[in-house]
Amino acid sequence: MERHLPAVGDAYVSGTIGEPITLIPILASDSPSAEVCGLVYNGLVKYDKDLELIGDLADRWEISPDGLEIRFFLRKGIRWHDGVPFTAEDVEFTYRRLIDPAVPTPYRGDFERIESVKVLDPWTLLVRYKEPFAPALSSWGMGILPKHLLEGADLMRTPLREKPVGTGPFRFHRWVRGDRVELKANPDYFEGRPFLDWIVLRVIPDQGTIFLELQVEGLDSAGLTPLQFSRSSNNPRFSDLFHKFHYPSFGYTYLGYNLRDPKFRDPLVRQALNAAINKEEIIRGVLLGYGREATGPYPQESWAFDPAIRPAPYDPRRAKELLAQAGWKDADGDGILEKEGIPFEFTILTNQGNLTRELAAQIIQQRLAAIGIRVKIWILEWSALLHEFIDKGKFEAILMGWSLSRDPDQFDLWHSSKIKPGEFNFIGYSNPEADRLLEEGRRTFDPLRRQEIYRRFHRLLYEDQPVCFLYVPEALPAVHRRFQEVEVSAIGVGYNLIHWYVPSNKQRYRMEP
Repeated sequence: MERHLPAVGDAYVSGTIGEPITLIPILASDSPSAEVCGLVYNGLVKYDKDLELIGDLADRWEISPDGLEIRFFLRKGIRWHDGVPFTAEDVEFTYRRLIDPAVPTPYRGDFERIESVKVLDPWTLLVRYKEPFAPALSSWGMGILPKHLLEGADLMRTPLREKPVGTGPFRFHRWVRGDRVELKANPDYFEGRPFLDWIVLRVIPDQGTIFLELQVEGLDSAGLTPLQFSRSSNNPRFSDLFHKFHYPSFGYTYLGYNLRDPKFRDPLVRQALNAAINKEEIIRGVLLGYGREATGPYPQESWAFDPAIRPAPYDPRRAKELLAQAGWKDADGDGILEKEGIPFEFTILTNQGNLTRELAAQIIQQRLAAIGIRVKIWILEWSALLHEFIDKGKFEAILMGWSLSRDPDQFDLWHSSKIKPGEFNFIGYSNPEADRLLEEGRRTFDPLRRQEIYRRFHRLLYEDQPVCFLYVPEALPAVHRRFQEVEVSAIGVGYNLIHWYVPSNKQRYRMEP
């Protein structure tokens, strides 16, 4: 195998169907925003390739025997991208913004259990919790904000929403709306300057166009659809240009209901929809086998996953029986179920450019039509879907996906206190038992006890069906072969991006500063 010495230079150009919403990490709740923020900012800790928490801005930490205190010792000599030194004051400032009721962050729940954050000196911070909080350490992976630029600023209107200043391996250079985000290597990065000069995230809201750009080498990397992965890219030229990888994604795709809508309040109805949707048909016909059926909020790779849960079989007859018990019957013989004279019909919203979700929605539409439910599908641009419909609760059902934290705490997604606008529990799920389990899981440090709590939570959600858990897709990225040191780990591809390089004789881009 040919080996090369690491060389500085070139650009890594990837494609995304969605454009970032904001580049303030405590506000970033969508994948494109999080991707850019992850390159520009750092947290105090991060996960390594083996899913172990290691230091990032923190060099080390000490946790008290009762788990109520964490003393962080920060790395010295780190500077923000504008040259100002990073200190513990920035961490304390970020915490204050996270708990500020005026800041619409969906991550507040991770920091409300804190009693105090004290700056002991510029590089030492003492965090004291009101009660045991198991995800405490991992929560400090949140990107830290620059106090000197944001103190007194409105985070919803600050210029840093579009021109961020972080401590990360890449500095913000330019954002051309509707086209691209450009990041430039940080020569002063504390882990060493990245070999790559540039990261370019191109916004291309269509997976077919993304694949065409890959084929003509307008992109260096993108996620492939199952059809592209298994057939369209299965030729010598593509294989010569790109490495293809596949591994289970740490998340799931779901059909979510607006639980404020009377149609979806009855668990019998939600259980009926689960029985009426043939998930294996979607996995075989749409994913081409690159995925597996989801049984709840945890994929098999999570230690919280309950292997005893078996997915409900596809059973349209059972679905009709459950709907009849809930009062939905075809009284007038027109083929559509009614209740109190109101036909059972609703619209599924999903995002533009994701053919896999669109095809899955079509299969769901067909299967529900077979039991007397009329479904429409509405494909929306990513930003409009989030801002105009999901954030405002203006939807009946959505077909979306969640990427999950490695810690099984899902308080922010399911707890009834997180139903407010801008929070992650936008479907409006409220169940006292779910709340109790989520709260107990956060207070429990013993791994075996905590596992049992989350497995009970897993079973409760699958029985309650606040969403229809559809499938866990496989990640199917392609990366140009000119990049060296590309590895797949338990955390996916790209965890070691600062070590990627392109040999001098294979470099393609010389971008202007």
